[in-house]
Amino acid sequence: MTQAAAEAVPAWRVAGDWFDVCKCDIPCPCSFAQPPSTGDCEGILVWHIREGSYGDVRLDGLNMVMLGTFVGNVWGEHSDSYAAFVFDERADEGQRQALQMIFSGQAGSWPAQLVSMGAFEVRGMDFAPIEVEIDEDLATWRASVPGRIEARAEALTGPTTPEGARVQSTNLPGCETGPGQLATWGRALTDQVDAFGFSWDRSGKSSKTITFDWSGPN
Repeated sequence: MTQAAAEAVPAWRVAGDWFDVCKCDIPCPCSFAQPPSTGDCEGILVWHIREGSYGDVRLDGLNMVMLGTFVGNVWGEHSDSYAAFVFDERADEGQRQALQMIFSGQAGSWPAQLVSMGAFEVRGMDFAPIEVEIDEDLATWRASVPGRIEARAEALTGPTTPEGARVQSTNLPGCETGPGQLATWGRALTDQVDAFGFSWDRSGKSSKTITFDWSGPN
């Protein structure tokens, strides 16, 4: 971002929870900066803003969903990168502009790095109802754009996982929400899409929820 462009963007910050459900085996190797399990990946990515502002515009409680596909290592050499975006229809005009500035990377910070790295060709964008539920104890998480997108997952457990404990990681080499965030691993129960030319229906693959905390424009 040029200095002139940065000066035109107000101070902003968004913090909350992100999660995905995807095609990869558990745990998703993309989070470790490795190629996907099958050489390509497709999935649903969800952001829930717990607290946020863009200048004087409050963004608390708003959601965003991205559909994404790519071939190869998204952190390195990759191709056939496609994406589509659904923004929370509850957002008013000012909030809509703020969300688009932040998530398109035009407002700087981590999203700008992600957009530059991913080099996704955008298939579409829409404003629609987005339902997001993330348990406070991270037992389950889900999101829905009714009739188009369904993502649901449960925390990963096993025979040696203590009751109520979560399988978590820090300092992931390929953390999708940027450095310094905490990831909780899960298993996808529902991963269904029929939107923007994307179509799939699977379960039992990788999911994780990761905190995010971004501020800009720098």
